Amino acid sequence: MKRIVTVTSLLLLTSVTVLSQEKNGTIYISHPNIDAVNKAGEAYINKDDATMMQIYSDTAKVWASGMQKPVTIKEAMKMWDGDFDRYDSIKQKPYGYPDYLEYTKDDAHVVQSWWIWSGKSKKTGQTLKVPFVLFDDFNKDGKIVFESNYGDWSKLEK
Repeated sequence: MKRIVTVTSLLLLTSVTVLSQEKNGTIYISHPNIDAVNKAGEAYINKDDATMMQIYSDTAKVWASGMQKPVTIKEAMKMWDGDFDRYDSIKQKPYGYPDYLEYTKDDAHVVQSWWIWSGKSKKTGQTLKVPFVLFDDFNKDGKIVFESNYGDWSKLEK
């Protein structure tokens, strides 16, 4: 009798667990928003602010680890351009592959991508490598409206 109760309980618990699962969107390995993030990475390397302004919305905000608060895209581009004043041979290589996440709840559109930034300090001659992950939130027009960047940027020269 104990065995029947145990098996029945396990079956009931399993069916409740399976039935409670709910999808919240789709993950894409190929999507125009992924292309936009890759294009933004190329524009950074080429210091192509005009292309950046085509990819990001005019009101886009950017935040990176260590920052107190997000900044505007124009302020971010000034910071990014400043990297080239302090470093030579800057590269930004993908690590793994990006995903485009299209969430049903809250109608969110996010590309998550992993990178390794590297550059040779003009001051010390040392090469610095920083692995980081980006989360780019997109609007309906396919423009980046918010970018979160998580990496250990504390070693970069100011």
